[in-house]
Amino acid sequence: MAEPLLRVEGMTVEFEASGQSLTPVTDITFHMERGETVCLVGESGSGKSVTSKALMRLTDFAQGRIASGSVKLDGQELTTLPQSVLRAIRGKKIAMIFQEPMAAFDPVYTIGAQLTETILKHDKKTKQEARAHAVDLLRRVGFPEPELRLTQYPNELSGGMLQRAMIAMALACGPELLIADEPTTALDVTIQAQILRLLSDLQTEYGMSILLITHDLGIAAEMADRMIVMYAGRIVEVGTADRLFAQPRHPYTAGLLRSITTMDSDRNAPLYTIEGAPPSVSEFPSGCRFHPRCPLATDLCRSEVPRLSGADGHTAACWHTDVLLQEAALPAVPPGYASESPAAVSVSEVLAAAEHNESTVTGSEDKGRAEVLIDVRGLTKHYAVKGSFGRTKATIHAVDDVSFSIREGETFGLVGESGSGKSTLGRVLIQLERATAGQVFFQGEELTAMDDRRHREARRDMQMIFQDPYGSVNPRWTIGETIGEPFDVHERLSQPEKRRRVEELLQAVGLNPRWYDRYPHEFSGGQRQRIGIARAIALRPRFVLADEAVSALDVSVQAQIVNLMQELQQQLGLTYVFIAHGLNIVRHVSSRIGVMYLGNLVEVAPAEELFRHPAHPYTAGLLASIPVPDPSRKREFGSIQGEIPSPASPPSGCRFHTRCPAATARCREEAPRLTDIGTGHSVACHYPL
Repeated sequence: MAEPLLRVEGMTVEFEASGQSLTPVTDITFHMERGETVCLVGESGSGKSVTSKALMRLTDFAQGRIASGSVKLDGQELTTLPQSVLRAIRGKKIAMIFQEPMAAFDPVYTIGAQLTETILKHDKKTKQEARAHAVDLLRRVGFPEPELRLTQYPNELSGGMLQRAMIAMALACGPELLIADEPTTALDVTIQAQILRLLSDLQTEYGMSILLITHDLGIAAEMADRMIVMYAGRIVEVGTADRLFAQPRHPYTAGLLRSITTMDSDRNAPLYTIEGAPPSVSEFPSGCRFHPRCPLATDLCRSEVPRLSGADGHTAACWHTDVLLQEAALPAVPPGYASESPAAVSVSEVLAAAEHNESTVTGSEDKGRAEVLIDVRGLTKHYAVKGSFGRTKATIHAVDDVSFSIREGETFGLVGESGSGKSTLGRVLIQLERATAGQVFFQGEELTAMDDRRHREARRDMQMIFQDPYGSVNPRWTIGETIGEPFDVHERLSQPEKRRRVEELLQAVGLNPRWYDRYPHEFSGGQRQRIGIARAIALRPRFVLADEAVSALDVSVQAQIVNLMQELQQQLGLTYVFIAHGLNIVRHVSSRIGVMYLGNLVEVAPAEELFRHPAHPYTAGLLASIPVPDPSRKREFGSIQGEIPSPASPPSGCRFHTRCPAATARCREEAPRLTDIGTGHSVACHYPL
């Protein structure tokens, strides 16, 4: 049998931090064949990125080292090579696409300068030949006008274009192994589909192997020949994608698969969640590291480390694989599960003593007869781009003439690519930004006509959950101070009373009230998002805007937060606007969904109706771009071609016509209006599907 391209045996990586040694990955063993795609999956903190960087010895530059084990690339041992030799191997034989493209490029050099530098470093070519090769690479990864793009700086490219440029740089010298570390995490579903199809086509063209790191199991199902599942720094399961999805042999893998939200998920049932959170690298438990969260854990699991074992290339590190294979389904909660944080109790019980709005809130089960809470009429938001001497040189058309209404107790989903105007619309709704034109009515009162004092009073009824759980809290404040700030602004409470109310809120969102005096850096991303939710519901608002509130979270943590938000909605009668680019999650939580494109609302429909019968070509393209988390249903990557135009110069007529396969002369000249085509279903298209 031929030697595999990559063979990793017993690799353990150590880091020195604050005078102590940390071991984020332990005893990593796997191999990759030539031309194979292997997906490395697991929650944040599982050690995926550390493993990938250790393969290239990039951990050496971050006070890390491979403490033991072997890494062989094409038979050559990499762990003992000096950095001077490794520099010649990186880029030439093994290359990497990083998760954050802006961090991979030097902002002071053009894309062309950085591409040609890479080519000249590894290949014996003249500057003219290197430039011609760079142009060809950009053309191959889908750049229009590649000669022009060579002269541009990284900040002049969109996220999708920058990711393509990074792929071009990684492919510059024809590597045998390409490591892609979460290459589509920050991208819209349409651009994600384009990037995945590009990687697949380039793999076929170059005959290279791909190690794809992702926490999106839908992507793994579409791309992987084999999968490696990691948890808390160890490999817990290895197998072909078909076998692993069909019959997982480790409880962690089974939990991840059950946490996936699909188009077939029951919208009336809570999402499955893996209770708890992964341990920090300094607090790995003894024995099987998954045992504190595992429904099958026994004393053996708590004391002894299981080894990978199995047959037919499908192995798992679990003492109870035989039990798992016999179980029809895992229990939802581990028996005797002991978490630092108490289980969330009834929100209505916890907040019973809190002051709240006296007006009756119609529950979600009564949506059909609910009153309109928010009415948006002709809402427009433009931004002036100033040039020299303060002159306006361009106008950003962020939101243009948008009209819709939201009923009490419902969740209105808002989807669309980055740059479509979703977040701007949300901020104008709750008056964090002033509208350029149009009106927003809240409970029949016009928000857009209020003075500052009345805005302040109304804001207690309109709160926001932000996208970034790390950047939305003050690192110098305790979480008690963060959650309690709304009380300081809107209510006069004594310090003991405020603390009691905050502790009740912490318990309501499933956090330990004793954590009141802890700081944000002591919490995981999912826990920080719970803190943000506690702050948002502190004053018992009527309306909450959730702007990409779960987009940055792992699938299991995402499910926990979605379940919490839905429980709070039922208990408190909340009304949500839920902005996200994860379309399956939007379907699960939303009563109705609005689709935005380049500042316009192009379709509005009940959630199930929109997914089953999309009427706008843009909506249909978004849905076709969703990865299917089932290897047996692999398909061609459907996507919308091109990228969303600049809102500073939107196309005439229908703004989608530049990317629409069915566009006609009428589409290019005449802008369609949002028109009813059925019960609650409206579309802005001259030729609805």
